[in-house]
Amino acid sequence: MKKLGGVRLSHHKGTQDFKTVRLPLPKTVVIPMVMNMGAPCTPFVKPGDSVLVGQKIGDTDAFMSVPVHSSVSGTVKAVSDIKLANGRSCKAVTIETDGNQTVSEEVKPPVVNSKEDFVSAVKQCGLTGLGGAGFPTHIKLCPKTPVDTLVINGAECEPYITSDYREMMECPDDIIEGIRLILKWLNIPKAYIGIENNKPEAIKLLTEKVEKYPEISVYTLPSTYPQGAEKVMIYNVLGRIVGEGQLPSDQGVIVSNISTAAEIHRYIKTGMPLTERRVTVDGDIVSKPCNVIVPVGTSVREVLDFAGCDTERLKKLILGGPMMGMCGFDLEAPLGKSSNAVLAFEKISEPKETNCIRCGRCIKACPLKLMPTELEKAYHARDIKALQKLKVNLCMNCGCCTYVCPASRKLAEINQLAKALLPRT
Repeated sequence: MKKLGGVRLSHHKGTQDFKTVRLPLPKTVVIPMVMNMGAPCTPFVKPGDSVLVGQKIGDTDAFMSVPVHSSVSGTVKAVSDIKLANGRSCKAVTIETDGNQTVSEEVKPPVVNSKEDFVSAVKQCGLTGLGGAGFPTHIKLCPKTPVDTLVINGAECEPYITSDYREMMECPDDIIEGIRLILKWLNIPKAYIGIENNKPEAIKLLTEKVEKYPEISVYTLPSTYPQGAEKVMIYNVLGRIVGEGQLPSDQGVIVSNISTAAEIHRYIKTGMPLTERRVTVDGDIVSKPCNVIVPVGTSVREVLDFAGCDTERLKKLILGGPMMGMCGFDLEAPLGKSSNAVLAFEKISEPKETNCIRCGRCIKACPLKLMPTELEKAYHARDIKALQKLKVNLCMNCGCCTYVCPASRKLAEINQLAKALLPRT
């Protein structure tokens, strides 16, 4: 079967063999009340309150949301408004840690006897997809159409990031047990773990681990970007096309990040909600690149200081990967549930944008064979019908078009702006 295309990137996976270390407990954490794709939570606590690790400190009745828990034990110092890296404002709870990390009595393994119990437990874990998008996991586990296949995303195709790789190497049993829980409670007969071929040790280890589980297979994928995008992975593993306006479940598939699967098992086993993240820290001014476990709400500065970053030389801060991550603007910004990398650079390139030379490289690079130059033209003309005909909503914002453009045109950015012009349905 022919695979969907993309681009080949220099991966710079310098931290892949660095075992995960734990960040010393910060003096304060700032925990946002929204760390997912959806509605913000309402804080349950006020200044002066004592809180414990795993205690629920925010929730909402909104469908598209998950609860928020304290990552530390200590005293609430403030409930205030903050601005996130994506420009969104929300309430946040500032907690001064007491150094004890006392666990709340609320933390206990959930009782799971049915699919409904399982989905409810995943929600109460506060779990959002750990690949970066932050989609509430419990919603993904409630498809409206029958599902016959679970695809576990272990591609980690972005440069620099190795947090999922370390999950595979350090916690393979959690991954496998998390997959088995999803298969059991959602009555899905088959699972594939998709891993790029530039991770042979992870492929070998997980292949050995699934030998006694015939319902789970490891699937080796080409090392191309954006291999980890849902539509790309579904086609490359199963040959199924997720059409415009469709969800993966419309094609009988659920896709879950590999760290998400592991977290599901840990929560069902221990009852400890999602309160910490493994984060890759790297960049040309980071003297001690690492993979580090950080409490949710830890500041970017705290993590960079731990990794020996000379922030005085910092020219570009990226939260996530360089292809689809966001530029950070505040070193005091807190890291959330979906944070998987902090990258700090002094040497940056700002090429000058020039006229399109009609070379077609962007079309060749696009995994979905869109026409970025035509989309750019339609956007500037504010031609809604043309944008719809050109299928701008299929764009995943992977950035391949911008990456290969010899004229340095900001094609991926234009596509995102073009989507905002379309009428909402």
